[in-house]
Amino acid sequence: MAGIHRERPGADAIAPTRGAPALDLSDGIWLSPGLSNSYLLLTDEGRIIVNTGMGFEGPLHRRLFDAVDDSPVHTVILTQGHFDHVGGIDCFRQDGTEVIAQANFATWRADNERLESFRSRNAAFAWIDAILAAMAHAESLGVGATTQARPEPTKTFADRLEISIGGRELVLLSVPGGETTDALVIWLPDQRTALTGNLFGPLFGHVPNLVTLRGDRYRDALSYVDSLDLVLALGADRLLTGHFDPIVGADRIAEEVTAMRDATKWVHDRTIEGMNAGSDVHTQMGQIRLPDHFDIGEGYGKTSWNVRAIWETYAGWFHHRSTTELYDVPPSVIATDLVSLAGADALAGAAKDHLDAGEPVASLHLTDIILSVEPDHPRARRVAAEATRALLDDSSNFWERAWLNRSIGRLEAR
Repeated sequence: MAGIHRERPGADAIAPTRGAPALDLSDGIWLSPGLSNSYLLLTDEGRIIVNTGMGFEGPLHRRLFDAVDDSPVHTVILTQGHFDHVGGIDCFRQDGTEVIAQANFATWRADNERLESFRSRNAAFAWIDAILAAMAHAESLGVGATTQARPEPTKTFADRLEISIGGRELVLLSVPGGETTDALVIWLPDQRTALTGNLFGPLFGHVPNLVTLRGDRYRDALSYVDSLDLVLALGADRLLTGHFDPIVGADRIAEEVTAMRDATKWVHDRTIEGMNAGSDVHTQMGQIRLPDHFDIGEGYGKTSWNVRAIWETYAGWFHHRSTTELYDVPPSVIATDLVSLAGADALAGAAKDHLDAGEPVASLHLTDIILSVEPDHPRARRVAAEATRALLDDSSNFWERAWLNRSIGRLEAR
């Protein structure tokens, strides 16, 4: 069976909610898509809401769910602390509403708030255009745009929590191998359905993103493997994930989750073998490639990035390459000397030679040196743009493509 990543949308299809009617998934479960899916679970005692979207999405999600059922909101369950899961909670929280999160929620939230400006700034290149357009759309629909909420859970749990609400049985399970250490999965045993949030990342059937370009703590590979084992043990007939449509069929789910688990363990083990054998991290990033039989995508994370994340999770920042790693003087400090000695034009010519030889990253190393000294050097900017475009043409990864497009825009703007 072909990998499911070939059938499902890519990260470019992730978009804020636009106000389309909620989707009936049967069994009293409704879906409102957005930057992260929000779900409505109907019960005899009121509504359960799973994730609430960004702050500006909350009013639209609420409007769409109210059109299905406007009974009181009994419980809100947050599958993780990212803003696209919790930001709209103020639109749903009422007097008496229970708000449930995993016990690491407060610790993770405090960590994220310390770096809110840093991470928001570093993620903007990938998301800001879509977010601004969606906020304007929400305004045009007359629902306004609320600020991002700061949820305060009324109940937390460590490993497992079983609850019964209005005839619906739920089992909440901690999965610290998810995108955040407060991640949880909701198991509905009567419906054989698991709501997994972003345990698998935004794209089901792809390698995990063990560290993001926006700058997060490293995600532990073996914790991810353990969390997928927990999901496999449920034997679910249906997965409701953080993005896009449900994944249906026990055999298909088991096959795909097993492939993602085994591929991550394979990359982890090869990285450890390379470390013990004395191979450097850049060599490992270039050499470790997933065998074809895993057939999983790299649309959000990349195997080469995960190799480095695994390496540095175990060993930290010092790679034993050079004494200069120990000090606060970056390589760029000698860029002026190199340009003065070799000449910017000569270095730009060498950069073009590397590009023509199919070595765009080597080309960029040289153009970086030139442009740090002469930011407007025309040939260096042109070669850098061509090298970046060559990398773009070879990429299907959301974060990589967003960064490369941003880089090309900056190079061509001057």
